[in-house]
Amino acid sequence: MKEYVSDKLRNVGIVAHGSAGKTSVAEALLYNSGAVSRLGRVDDGSATTDFEPEEVKRKVTISSGLAPCEWKDYKINFIDTPGYADFVSEVKCTLRAVDCALVVLCAASGVEVETEKVWQYAADLALPRIALINKMDRENANFNNVLQQMKDAFGNNVIPLQLPIGSESAFKGVVDLVAMKAIVQEGNKAVEVEIPPDLQDEAKIARQDLLDAAAEADDDLLAKYLEGEELTDEEIKSGLIKGIAQAHIFPVLCCSAYKNIGIGQILDNVIHYVPSPTEKNITVYDKNTQEPMERNYNDQLSALVFKTTADPFVGKLSYIRVFSGKLTADSTFYNSTKDKTERISNLFTMRGKQQVPMTAANAGDIVVVAKLQDTATGDTICDKECAVVFAPFDLPKPMFTMCIEAKNKGDEDKIGNALNRIVDEDLTFKIEKNTETKQLLASGMGELHLDIVAERIKRKFGVEVMMQPPRIPYRETIRTSVKVEGKHKKQSGGHGQYGHVWLQMEPLQDAEFEFVDAIFGGAVPRQYIPAVEKGVREALGNGVIAGYPMVNVKVTLTDGSYHTVDSSEMAFKIASTMALKKGALQAKPVLLEPIYNVEVTVPEASMGDIIGDFNSKRGRIQGMEPIGRGLGVVKAQVPIAELLNYAVELRSMTQGRGSFDFGFSHYDEVPQRIAEGIIADSAKKEEEN
Repeated sequence: MKEYVSDKLRNVGIVAHGSAGKTSVAEALLYNSGAVSRLGRVDDGSATTDFEPEEVKRKVTISSGLAPCEWKDYKINFIDTPGYADFVSEVKCTLRAVDCALVVLCAASGVEVETEKVWQYAADLALPRIALINKMDRENANFNNVLQQMKDAFGNNVIPLQLPIGSESAFKGVVDLVAMKAIVQEGNKAVEVEIPPDLQDEAKIARQDLLDAAAEADDDLLAKYLEGEELTDEEIKSGLIKGIAQAHIFPVLCCSAYKNIGIGQILDNVIHYVPSPTEKNITVYDKNTQEPMERNYNDQLSALVFKTTADPFVGKLSYIRVFSGKLTADSTFYNSTKDKTERISNLFTMRGKQQVPMTAANAGDIVVVAKLQDTATGDTICDKECAVVFAPFDLPKPMFTMCIEAKNKGDEDKIGNALNRIVDEDLTFKIEKNTETKQLLASGMGELHLDIVAERIKRKFGVEVMMQPPRIPYRETIRTSVKVEGKHKKQSGGHGQYGHVWLQMEPLQDAEFEFVDAIFGGAVPRQYIPAVEKGVREALGNGVIAGYPMVNVKVTLTDGSYHTVDSSEMAFKIASTMALKKGALQAKPVLLEPIYNVEVTVPEASMGDIIGDFNSKRGRIQGMEPIGRGLGVVKAQVPIAELLNYAVELRSMTQGRGSFDFGFSHYDEVPQRIAEGIIADSAKKEEEN
């Protein structure tokens, strides 16, 4: 692919709710631009950007796919993103790398949950947005209904640039409201015709709204417009370009990607209305002082790694958006995030899984580099003499956790390497070893997310894994004080074994364990006291009612006796363990469970449902408050045992509009009825082992 100067580049992220047809739109754009020779289909697994086996199998986009094409001397980098909430990191990272979001909606389904979310993600970045109502050929397709839904959801600055000609099976083209001409599909050709008579009045009204919006975006145009002068097509375009770039106007297009109607006009509108990389300065931060600074596209090199993948044949691939300066093949760059210098051998772009060689990437371009050793997603590439960093990605925390383990013995070592590689690719996938339960925990955004991870590990690394709910790290404690004796005495000829202790056990409030040596007069010799503490600690590690660690216990060694020949460290350790076990049974032992602080963000209308659900989960409501944009936060303390499937439950309760964050708060006593079940389960597992 030839080298393009910055003002001939356009970068567009294609975002939507799942099944709105993003991938089909991306495929049609590639086909109409000549980038691919045949129109692939999602249903038959031939779409360019859905090439991963998991995507082909499930017929959904799982990872963002780069789809560059050339159109009328411009290069457009389209990026097709997932439409499911589990893969939100792919969407958010992509939006940091583009200059505009193409928000695709289904003409029958209209504004859906993820439509609202991706719109807000783009708004948070002040990104221009172009709406595309796809599937105009579908049964129940209704352009005006969807347009009104968008106005209700996103405001009256949602303005159509086009009107559809026909609907459902009769959809055959679009009306261009700027040029006031119709474009219909005749076979493989888009042909200009007169606007159909039944659409002329509607088109005039819609064009008037377009004129009003264009004029309001530019003071000079507004003055001319208010004086009653006609605006030329070029002036209208100029006003629209300004309003779209400032995210004040959100133009609406329509098409049928499946029937390949209206696609060429999307390409035209992208090169006309999507801002050039030269038009906006970028904000970076001084590496040393963290002070913000602005850079123009002509300034020193600054680029952001927004995606990393592991290719089985090529190795690690780093997707890089160049914001200023230039990257060339056979060069070196400075990774300011890692304080490392790396070498680039070859530059290329990706069209789905196909590599397309490049010699250089000017400011505004997107490029892929293979086999970088230290560079990862989120890293900044720049000149070392003027080191800067980009702001980190704003990504949600993982909300769904499962225990992950190798299915086959001998694969334990392989699984660690595989998981680390997946973590490099996916910023919302986390791995943690729970020191109490000894389980390896995998956390992601939902069930589908972790299912896909398991499939990728098997395909890319040849390791089959099993996932199951994690064990709850329960604990045990005591509620009363007791004084107990432990004596270990054994004679078997020659040296025997003798250890004898008296221990005072009592509940402890502010620490997990305290050992006190209160021996006077040498009842237990000094050299054996560490063995007593060791025996106590080991016994605390395996509680008396369900085998969980005992905490919040103070143990005082008050008395004991010894034998000059038969006493030993081992004997005192065994005696101490015996005493502690006996004492724990007498001191009213209870089971404790971890309680978590939970903050749930949901539409205000759902707050009552969340509170009711938390009450059913033994939760304690700590507060609730509105936070704007129709959202509210519910704060509660809830046992973690009730939250294992909460990501799935919350999505169901709020139709995907809710999110939550949680963290450990404290341990609390398990109600007797529930504790009995836990103890019974523990006893059953002990028998099985």
